[in-house]
Amino acid sequence: MSHRKKDTDYLAISARIRAMENRLLTRERMDRMIEARDDSEALKSLAECGYAEGLLDAVLAQARAEVFKDMEQGAPDPRLVEVFQIKYDYHNAKTILKAQAMGSDPERLLLAGGRYDPAALWDGWRREALSGVDEAFKKAMEQAKAALDDGGDPQQADLILDRACYAEMAKLARELESPFLQGYVRLSVDVANLRAAVRVARMGREGEFLRQVLLPGGNVSEGAIAAARGDALGEVFRSGPLAQAAALGAKLAQPGGESLTAFERECDNALTAYLAAARRIPFGEETVIGYLYAKELEFTAIRAIFAGRAAGLDGDTIRSRLRETYV
Repeated sequence: MSHRKKDTDYLAISARIRAMENRLLTRERMDRMIEARDDSEALKSLAECGYAEGLLDAVLAQARAEVFKDMEQGAPDPRLVEVFQIKYDYHNAKTILKAQAMGSDPERLLLAGGRYDPAALWDGWRREALSGVDEAFKKAMEQAKAALDDGGDPQQADLILDRACYAEMAKLARELESPFLQGYVRLSVDVANLRAAVRVARMGREGEFLRQVLLPGGNVSEGAIAAARGDALGEVFRSGPLAQAAALGAKLAQPGGESLTAFERECDNALTAYLAAARRIPFGEETVIGYLYAKELEFTAIRAIFAGRAAGLDGDTIRSRLRETYV
């Protein structure tokens, strides 16, 4: 028997989200932040979007926690939020394992926002008493640690955790019986694989090495990607939402090629275009999924703007690094 919530169950939260979308960071507000005389003036634009005052990292962490809590409480199925939390747990897993291998303290680099409290995760793992986590997550951490202990290869450990991360996302999307969410996860895998293929081609290490780093579960099979040489990637993805990104990646797939900034931006823009389709749907789980992605996109843009300002970059350079907005 299906436990999927009906679209009409989302009427109230969808109406509220439509109102909250008016406070999302628009391109105009971003421009004002970029051109502001100083950071305090730039932060005023954030206040217009409902952000608290304070240091940027703390402000964004607080905003993320509030968004997740709001959607967990307001959505008919709170598990929708978990799809966007999972990546923070796996970031923290990578951070903990690498710090442990180097004999350092990971606490400063752990991120809030996941399903599991970062400090509790580190404490439980350090004491070999990790509890209260998904069994797949715990198993992935143990396998990644074994890979580090065996050969000391952080890349292999990262790959184990990446596979587990996307597998958890896909499993949750299936359990939620949301075609829209399943499509997002598959496209996310495609993006990860396309990026890997371009980077590996630039390293001149295609073939078996590429097969090892590709992730399962995308719209485009790992075999099709691995069989295409770097400059043929455009053909493999030509009929899907990543056509433009793949065509650009194919041009940049030569060793020592140009910067990948524009390629990375096109990959992210393809995801945004997919999620932004939620704005055309009046009510349903799509509105919650789209809004969660929009806020994640917003946090990334804010960090990019302030990082660019701190580095003394001119406005046009900062703008060239920003992704398409959700609104």
